[in-house]
Amino acid sequence: MAKPISHLRRSYTKAFLSEDIAAGNPFDQFNNWFGQNLKTDKHEPTAVILATSNKVGRPSARVVLLKDFDEISGFLFFTNYESRKGHELKSNPYASLLFYWPLLERQIRIEGKVKKVSKEISEKYFQARPRASQFGAWASEQSSVIPHRLFLENTLSNLKKYFSDEDPLPLPPFWGGYTLQPTYFEFWQGRQDRLHDRIIYKYSRKKWLMERLAP
Repeated sequence: MAKPISHLRRSYTKAFLSEDIAAGNPFDQFNNWFGQNLKTDKHEPTAVILATSNKVGRPSARVVLLKDFDEISGFLFFTNYESRKGHELKSNPYASLLFYWPLLERQIRIEGKVKKVSKEISEKYFQARPRASQFGAWASEQSSVIPHRLFLENTLSNLKKYFSDEDPLPLPPFWGGYTLQPTYFEFWQGRQDRLHDRIIYKYSRKKWLMERLAP
């Protein structure tokens, strides 16, 4: 008989995180850990959970793909502006990102304000995508109800006929990028006996302050 899931547990022993070795700037610390994850996760190393909420505070979360990051612009991802997350970000621009890297026994939480990027940035990335992915963006009214799979396939077929003479495809007016500009980071390193390391950075008075949280 299988054990109940409440009995499933493991011990985290691969690494530690202390104030002495953590970078003074959270972007440097993220870049360090992200680089290690790129070498470890060969499947989907840029996957991140984006959590948003509507104007009454009801949350929702989904996985998106990180496309770039830097200290000036923040964390970049692309999506359909008419999707559920797009509508929620329009009414409440505050969101959070969660990176979970089980092979390294690490999590990173990031909170901040989200804003749309320029059309030029969205267009540059869109034109760099495979043509099939470009058609996918055009074909899907993301988060809307559709009658069946065939409806989506027919829409795609009609779009391929409509845009048959256009290469590259134009940027859809409802599709583009966002950046989350952080005001908070939490770096979580799993440790033995659930005494995990949690180092946070909070942006205050134009500088980053580091603290440790109890696990």
